[in-house]
Amino acid sequence: MAKPFASSADLGEKRQTLEVLADGVYALTAEGDPNVGAIEGEDFLVCFEALATPVAAGEWLTRLRAHTGKPIRYLVLSHYHAVRVLGASAFGADVIVTHDKTRELIAERGEQDWASEYARMPRLFKEPESIPGLTWPTATFSDTFTIDLGGDRGDLVLAYCGRGHTEGDLVAWLPRHRIMFAGDLVESQAALYTGDAFHREWSAGTLDRVASFGAETLVGGRGAVARGKAGVEAAIAQTRDFLRVMMREVSTAGTLKEAFDNAHRALEPRYGGWPIFEHCLPFNVSRLWDELHGVERPRIWTAERDREVWNELQS
Repeated sequence: MAKPFASSADLGEKRQTLEVLADGVYALTAEGDPNVGAIEGEDFLVCFEALATPVAAGEWLTRLRAHTGKPIRYLVLSHYHAVRVLGASAFGADVIVTHDKTRELIAERGEQDWASEYARMPRLFKEPESIPGLTWPTATFSDTFTIDLGGDRGDLVLAYCGRGHTEGDLVAWLPRHRIMFAGDLVESQAALYTGDAFHREWSAGTLDRVASFGAETLVGGRGAVARGKAGVEAAIAQTRDFLRVMMREVSTAGTLKEAFDNAHRALEPRYGGWPIFEHCLPFNVSRLWDELHGVERPRIWTAERDREVWNELQS
């Protein structure tokens, strides 16, 4: 019997948890749905990620407003995927910040990604008619972008660690608290999506650079907040292991279907019960197969291509 496409049958609401990680530092986790966060400056807010629609983002902001009424000056987007960016208009931010490559990817494939993700994960797109269009950054950077939080709050440093989940992922680092918002470069107790990834670079130098910050609290793209040095190291190690097992299994396969079956068999015992594992794996293997066979940049996912890959590999 064919499995439902991607997360199209995942219609149950997830329980959201707002956590205060330090004075003026907030994270909202949601049982494997995309995580978001916020950091208070002396007289302004920096928000991290925007969710899939303005309505979904507005619900997050309502919860945040129970803790702070400061105006939102910066909205930081870790990468270009629709479920992370299309709710941006709800924030009314003065500045929307991404990496340079993220802006290029929005221009190149933003429309297709929107259609693809909406079909894959309809539950996340609460009142999709509220989306005014693609989200465009108003400030970009190539290496680092530092926000002075004012007073004695220190800096928030946005940094590029290399190609990984996409070409343009950034992390947000709070040195004063040793807290990192890592976007989808790291997942904690949640499966990886690698359909637009650079697996070899991600599993090596990029994760090495993420680890080099020495975070003691880490908010990944999905899953629970990783706490303590050991917890952060475990989340990074889990991410690296997932990538390396996929690379090992796919590199020895003779066909794409064999690559998927091998990867599923190897990963499922440890990761199969984690959020979006079954959803992601066909797209992950398809991209990795391309990468290992000389396709340098990820092919653009469209709603039509999504279905073709799913039917070939997962049904």
